[in-house]
Order: sequence, then structure tokens, then C-alpha cells
Amino acid sequence: MPRANPLHQIEVDDLRRDRLLAALTLIIGAAFCLGLPFALQAGAEFFLPLTAAIVIAIALVPVLEWLERRGVPSGLASFLSLAAFLLVINAALAIIVVPATGWFTRLPESIPRIQSNLAPLIDFYSTLQKFVDRTLASMASGSEATAQAMAATAPTSVVDYFISAAPSAAIQLFFAVLVVFFFLAGWTRLRKGTIRRRGSFDGAMQTARVIQNVVDATADYLATITMINAFLGLIVSLLLWALGMPSPFMWGGIVAICNFVPYLGPIVAAILLALGGLMTFDAVGFALLPALIFIGVHLVEANLITPLVLGRRLTVNPLLILVSLSFWGWVWGTPGALLAVPLLLILQTILHSTGTPDLAGFLFERGTLTTAEEMRARLNREQGESDG
Repeated sequence: MPRANPLHQIEVDDLRRDRLLAALTLIIGAAFCLGLPFALQAGAEFFLPLTAAIVIAIALVPVLEWLERRGVPSGLASFLSLAAFLLVINAALAIIVVPATGWFTRLPESIPRIQSNLAPLIDFYSTLQKFVDRTLASMASGSEATAQAMAATAPTSVVDYFISAAPSAAIQLFFAVLVVFFFLAGWTRLRKGTIRRRGSFDGAMQTARVIQNVVDATADYLATITMINAFLGLIVSLLLWALGMPSPFMWGGIVAICNFVPYLGPIVAAILLALGGLMTFDAVGFALLPALIFIGVHLVEANLITPLVLGRRLTVNPLLILVSLSFWGWVWGTPGALLAVPLLLILQTILHSTGTPDLAGFLFERGTLTTAEEMRARLNREQGESDG
């Protein structure tokens, strides 16, 4: 028997090892992708505030860098950036939360008016009428005591609202604030250290480019969308004020927040405005006018203003947006839906800057998932070609 070529055997062993590594990588990657959503869902008390804090901190980096360029120390610049953000959020919540509590406590006593307004529409559907009667009756009887208790203890300020919130929510909020502060305070040092640890100049430049692209894309998108939604909320508020709708700026704030969630948010805002109109006005046509006003303004914003302002650079595939909304909404509910588009934009920017990972090329290159016989045949062919 002729002795086997040692180099040939080494190549066969290397290919077997590559095949094993590829199979292990495929199995581990599949297990990680399948287990990650459930881990995020189970650990929502930790992962949700951490993720939200990181997204907010990335969006505040341009403000931090603007202050640092003017000689403000990193710690003070981080505090000022965070304080400005919290001030805006506190003002928005003060406009929305306190009036919304009063609307909610009025809901049981407004049910007869809502039913009276909807009666002409429901008369055509007798079966639906019975269902609505049973639902409204159970809702009125079941929520009256709750509404009275809430009216007695309704918060009169944002501070009261957070004091009355669950302790876990207050702890998560405090944790998120600390993460944002320390992320911003160490941002400049962290960025420089990450770039300097790269082994080559090209690697350092690519890392710097990826970091800058992620910051610019996230900050530009959130800043632009926030301004657009604030403008949309202001226009809706002024139109509702002219219509005589109570608490118009509360409704404008609700519209602005809902509009952060593409596709689904405007639908929720229109439903809430229709419900508010039915609670306020007697005629059904006039009661549905607030929702119709918002729909008209939103159509102009979504089809004209937003594409014109955002442009193509920050455009995201609608299918990817729906998938991201579905995924993060399933994992973390409403907060996840609010974070869906920023997280998708961050991931898209990273992949665009670094290149998509060639998983299939890694797994199937040089036949790493083929049988041993196929590997030997391929090596024999390569050996024959080299000898010839």
C-alpha cells in the first residue's frame, strides 16, 4: 500500500476541522437567534431601560460634543445635556399626563353620551348593538369604583405621577438616567480608546467612521422626527382649540407621541381623538371631526413634509419597519414599539458602514459542509491539476 501524503492528510484534517467549526457556528448562531428574544422579554426590567438609555445617549452625543467644543468639561456637559432632555420630557408629560388623568376619570360618566352619539350608526347592526350594550354596561359597572378611586388620588403634577408609580418603574427610570449620564460622561474617552486599540490605521479609521455614522444617523433621525412630530402636534392642537375641543395641547402631545410609531401610532391617535370627540360633542358628525382633522394633517405630513425633510439618506425600508415594530412590540410592548425604528436605524447604519457579514460564504467556502469523500475527491482533483 502506498503511504499517504502527509501534506494531503493535513489538508483533509483542516477541512474536517473547518466543517466542524462551521456546523458549530451554525448551531450556536441559530440557538442565539432563537433564544435572544425570549431572554430580552424575560429580562425586560434590565434590558429595556438599558437599551432606551443607550439610544437616548447616542442621540444626545451631538449636544455633548457641541458643549465640549466650547470648553465645557465632560462631566458638566453630560449633566447639562441630560438636564435639558429631562426638562423637555417633564414639560411634555406635564402637558399630557395630568389632563389625560382627568379625561380617564370622566370616561364612565361619558359612556351614555358616547352610546347616544353612536346609536344612529349601530342601529343598522342589531347584533353589534347588543354586543356594545353588554360591553358598555359591564365597563360602566366595573370601572365606576376604579374611576372614583382614581379621581380621589389623581396626580396633579408629574412629580405626583412618578411618586404614585410602581417602585420598579421608578428604579428603572433612575437606572436609565444614570446610564445616560455615565455614557455621556465617558463618551469621548470611550471613543478615543476604541479607536486607538485598533491594530492598524485603516482599522482605526473604519472604527471612527462607523461610530460617527451611527451617532449622526441616530441623532439626525430622532431630532428630525421629534421636530416634525412637535410641529404636527402643534398644528393639531391649534385646530382642535379652534374647534372648541377641551385640553387641545394634551391631544397634540398624544398625537406627537403616537406619531413616533410608524403606521400603528397614527391609527391609535385617530381612535383616541374619535373617543375624545364622542365624549365632548353631542352630534356624531361633529364628534368625529377631531379624528378627521388629524387624519388630514397626518396625510400631508407623512406624504409631503417627512419625505422632503428626511430625504433618502434616512429612509428605511417599510417592510423592515413593520418587522421591527412587530418584533420589538412583541418583546417589550409599547416602549419596544417606540424604540423599534431607532434600533433598526442603528443596525442598518452599522451594517452599511462595516459591510454585511458573509455567513453563507464562511459556512460553505472550500466545501466545509461537504462529506469527507467529496473533500478527498476535490483535493485529488486539485493535486492532479497542480501536477499536470
